[in-house]
Amino acid sequence: MAGEAQCLSYTGCNFLRQRLKCYNSVFSSLDFEASFIRLIDKVTNGSRIEINQTGTTLYYQPGLLYGGSLEHDCSPSRGIGYYLESLLCLAPFMKHPLKIVLRGVTNDQVDPSVDVLKATALPLLKKFGIDGESLEIKIIRRGMPPKGGGEILFSCPVKKVLQPVQFTDPGKIKRIRGTAYSLRVSPQMTNRMVESARGILNKFLPDIYIYTDHMKGVSSGKSPGFGMCLTAETINGAILSAELASNPQGQGAAVLPEELGQNCAKLLLEEVYRGGCVDSTNQSLALLLMTLGQRDVSKVLLGPLSPYTIEFLRHLRSFFQIMFKIETKTAEEEHTGGEKVLMTCVGIGFCNLSKTIR
Repeated sequence: MAGEAQCLSYTGCNFLRQRLKCYNSVFSSLDFEASFIRLIDKVTNGSRIEINQTGTTLYYQPGLLYGGSLEHDCSPSRGIGYYLESLLCLAPFMKHPLKIVLRGVTNDQVDPSVDVLKATALPLLKKFGIDGESLEIKIIRRGMPPKGGGEILFSCPVKKVLQPVQFTDPGKIKRIRGTAYSLRVSPQMTNRMVESARGILNKFLPDIYIYTDHMKGVSSGKSPGFGMCLTAETINGAILSAELASNPQGQGAAVLPEELGQNCAKLLLEEVYRGGCVDSTNQSLALLLMTLGQRDVSKVLLGPLSPYTIEFLRHLRSFFQIMFKIETKTAEEEHTGGEKVLMTCVGIGFCNLSKTIR
């Protein structure tokens, strides 16, 4: 490596084209990670970030979680949910209440959509004592890949301490809610998705309401697409979710809205079978909030742990030196669904020292 940043120095002319293609692909694949680093830099004060010339080594020295009113343009390579998941973990511990506008892809096939996080993550935060009128996720414009064009507003109050939770009985499903959305396609797409999804779900439950959200004009982003988000709520306040989105424009085979609605309904039934008090999307968020709680016992019943959650448990052990007690509950013990996992820990007693005292 020599000269300015992002410059390579080679000897010889063999395979120049291949080397340049590989070099460019490295940087193009890291654009969403660079965008995430810029976001973390915005919400903190005093962070030190250094990246080497090839973009393969990162040095990060954390600063103070500051918050405030911010705006950020997310990379369209990943959904806004990729960035919002991390903000949900950090926002309650800022010095000032966070109010941020995020722009990019609101719904895709890779990351949790804004709809799912709004329906499942916010109620989970409230169980740990993070609540108030300022806790909200508002969808201003929707955006589908590859060009995005969506916009959301996320605001969250600050908390000094988190309260421990005992959430071990999810209870039975009492209702199903959902949203079928379409952007720059026929409005009939949403009705066709709703009809096919209800055809499956009505066999199990009568209380089903799926909203249709057809965006027009500037609110519809820059790319066409459609999709569906479904949530099942239990009598004890547990919320399980499933979602599906159409293939991005110009990528993959065309998806019929009837097929998408049926598959989304089946995914929700699978999530209900997995069960637990927290769905697989928010397992890591629940475990983090349990870890940061007061020095008291917290218990949460989860479905089978996802690979992402298992890796997250290793990170919690590395950073906080905390170990969870993991008890397996068989289907016979729970009288429903598949095997469950009861997660128990004693919080580290984290306190938000930067919170302004009034």
